[in-house]
Amino acid sequence: MEQIYKRETYLKKIRGFYNDNETIKVITGIRRCGKSFLLKSIIEELKDNGILDKDIVYIRLDVPPFNTIKESKELEDLIKNSLKDDNFKYLFIDEVQNVEDFEEVIDGYRAIGNMSIFITGSNSYLLSGELVTKLTGRKIEIEMLPLNFYEYIEMKKMFNKEINTNIYLEFENYVRNGGFPGSIKYDNEEDRKRYTENVLDDIFNKDIKVNEKIKSTDTFKNIQTFIINNFGTMISANSIKKYYKSKNINIDIRTINRYINILENAKIIYPCNTFDIKSKRVLNGERKYYLADTSIYFTFNTDNRINYGPVLENILHNYLVSKDYHLSVGKIGKLECDFIARKGNDNYYYIQVSKNIEDDKTSIREYRPFYEIRDMYPRYLFLLDMIFKKNVEGINNVNIVDFIYNNEDLK
Repeated sequence: MEQIYKRETYLKKIRGFYNDNETIKVITGIRRCGKSFLLKSIIEELKDNGILDKDIVYIRLDVPPFNTIKESKELEDLIKNSLKDDNFKYLFIDEVQNVEDFEEVIDGYRAIGNMSIFITGSNSYLLSGELVTKLTGRKIEIEMLPLNFYEYIEMKKMFNKEINTNIYLEFENYVRNGGFPGSIKYDNEEDRKRYTENVLDDIFNKDIKVNEKIKSTDTFKNIQTFIINNFGTMISANSIKKYYKSKNINIDIRTINRYINILENAKIIYPCNTFDIKSKRVLNGERKYYLADTSIYFTFNTDNRINYGPVLENILHNYLVSKDYHLSVGKIGKLECDFIARKGNDNYYYIQVSKNIEDDKTSIREYRPFYEIRDMYPRYLFLLDMIFKKNVEGINNVNIVDFIYNNEDLK
């Protein structure tokens, strides 16, 4: 029997919609982040709640026997022939983008009203939000990321994989090897790197190359490499243009912006806008980009050393985003607050991230933005250190590994 790790972070977001026949449940995320297994987890829960096999229709369109279905009429006929009676049904379609004009079929069955519909997809069209305009009925999007550190440990336990007794050393393994669920079955680090490389190759060859007009593969790969190598730092289209101009490579600003947008749509990178704390407005121009998984960086670079500044930011960014926090980079004069996190309408948090605060210079640098902020929302300094004062003048000092390992929330 296939083992399925149930990712509660995402299941609890969608559980309230299981029996909703008016809302299409759209599950998105970078290739191989676990969307198919989320569908299987939902199916398991439905069966545990007494739903019969005949009332569950699961169609995976990227593997035999259904991978030959390309036309909407074929998909419609397949669904119709799978319905054994008029009882309420649960329809799951995996990799739905493989069928042309699938939106019409999905909308049609939603309109009948006797079915709860769940769909997933991996190409940039489905992920970019264009789908939302094509589906005429109500829909919700559940966006998935690869495993966070807590999930990574739990999944290794499920598969009886060796876990370092020093959880902080295991965290280093996680940073380099990343959280793509499929990579956990490999014990060799080079195999895990090849797995991640294959994920990126699939995204380019099966999604981007097929669905986007890329005039120059080299130019696209140059921009992708630049952002991957500079994740967690302030980037603009102008800074990319300037960098390549210094290398005697001229790239049009519009091309740079378009290719960045493609990388965002494919969920390889996540933008984090800059918010001016004094003027209370989003600033145009520079922003930070974080990777869907830190293994992407280590796969494309021979240097295996960890630059903890951007790495810790990236891991915390993805963890908080998976828990529905909205993040931006805070600017207050010339100072920067690594993150402003918002959840709901009134819950705000100011966050700094640092490997340690061993010396006075680092300590002053990390605490100073907090002292410039005038409101009283909670402040957090996330550290890799294990020994520090937990509370300094109202600032919560927290070990980042423990925080994620214990599956905690901001308070």
